[in-house]
Amino acid sequence: MIEELPNWVNVLFLLTVVATVVLFYYANGKRKNLLAGLILWSALQSFLAITGFYQVTDSLPPRFALVLLPATILIVVGLLPKYRNKLLKNRNRTLSTMLHTVRVPVEIVLFYLFMYRMIPELMTFEGRNFDIAAGLTAPIVGVLIVAKKASNIMLIAWNALALGLVLFILFNGILSSELPFQQFGFEQPNRAINYFPFILLPAVVVPIVVYTHLTDLIALISERTTVYNKAQA
Repeated sequence: MIEELPNWVNVLFLLTVVATVVLFYYANGKRKNLLAGLILWSALQSFLAITGFYQVTDSLPPRFALVLLPATILIVVGLLPKYRNKLLKNRNRTLSTMLHTVRVPVEIVLFYLFMYRMIPELMTFEGRNFDIAAGLTAPIVGVLIVAKKASNIMLIAWNALALGLVLFILFNGILSSELPFQQFGFEQPNRAINYFPFILLPAVVVPIVVYTHLTDLIALISERTTVYNKAQA
């Protein structure tokens, strides 16, 4: 159970959250309002989890909606041209790609959460979670970008595949949680996300990863379209 988890698992996860936020901050032109918003959001979700708010799983509507809905709305709003273009104007693609290396320590944490019966096996790399592949390949893709050997189509393909991996495990994680629409993991549900610090996985880490992929894809496809149009002119 959560109380029996080794302390280093909690520390590793918290360091991973910090690394995710810091990399996102530097990858997007060091916008202080963005950093402040992420810190406030993380603090709010941490406070709610620490007080046991999310451990009440039989309420309607589910209390976990206070994680999913705001995060989804923020992603959608952030994809609007007005806000998206501000970030992409200063986007450091090497850093936005290297950011995805945080998925490796996340997978290690998830494995230990499974061992301590806090999540189902399907959420680990021994189950349905192949997201570690994106984390392991991210530094390779980052090096190729620096060396100017990463083609536009290769980056589009990698981002699309990596986005698919994180969305796949996100939906599996939600559907194996103790929610009214639970579909998987009944013998060993996804309980970890109801506790601090693991609430920060769906509240902070996953939204940043998803948003980074989406905005990089939009930028890459736009660049490809521009090149194509020039070639046709």
